[in-house]
Amino acid sequence: MTHPTTVVLARYAEGGRGLDDAALWSIEVHLDACAECREQLAAESTPATAELLDRVAVSLDQVIHTSPLPARRRTRAGAAHRRLLAWTLLPWLAVTVAVLGCGVLLNSAEPSLPSLVLLLAPVAPLPGVAVAWSQRIDPVWELIATTPAAGLAMVLRRTLAVLVVVLPALLMAGVSTGTSLALVLLPCLAFTAATLALGAFIGVRRAAIALGVAWSAGVLLPSVATESLSPVLQPGSNAVWVATTVALAAATPFAATRFRRLASGN
Repeated sequence: MTHPTTVVLARYAEGGRGLDDAALWSIEVHLDACAECREQLAAESTPATAELLDRVAVSLDQVIHTSPLPARRRTRAGAAHRRLLAWTLLPWLAVTVAVLGCGVLLNSAEPSLPSLVLLLAPVAPLPGVAVAWSQRIDPVWELIATTPAAGLAMVLRRTLAVLVVVLPALLMAGVSTGTSLALVLLPCLAFTAATLALGAFIGVRRAAIALGVAWSAGVLLPSVATESLSPVLQPGSNAVWVATTVALAAATPFAATRFRRLASGN
């Protein structure tokens, strides 16, 4: 059995300063089984920390002895649902569908405007993808992050759940406005793949925000201001979007290990 060094335990006692997620998890697993390291960790704790732990222990002991026994429930299905789809995604998906609906209505009211469905399609999945693997937004992130299915596999499952909602909404919006379905779907998939590829390095949430801001500043707002679609959304751009999507999707698995190391930056 390999024990954490004194320096590592001291950093852990200070709140994990300088330790990544993998190191923190391995230390916690080791402490569960090693009384010697627990004693050493206790020696590293400050008096204020020890006093706080004593108060928490007394409070928990009182709650445990005064609370009724929990009812037994089958949790496997519930855990599977939490892994596949964080319920915190639902408000973001509802807003996305509502915005696409507003885009359809605005195009009907102002035919002179460029297709808002085309302009919104690339960024439509980004709010949902941004919270697919977010420590700040997912209330059970710490529980799910410790499972074997965490990391890229989790991000892909939840991204798929986002696309299952967003893609049909985009199809309906495209059909109702007579917009090219290829130009609606391909940029959407390309930006989704770009968010995952970039998210491996800076965090999925940051990647989604950066790409959304870049698209809005570089394409969406100028197109609305000039009342003409950008060349990147013209029919001849289909091949470029396909190639971009395939290249980004193929590159993402090579950075799979990075998704396990994302923490507050996500």
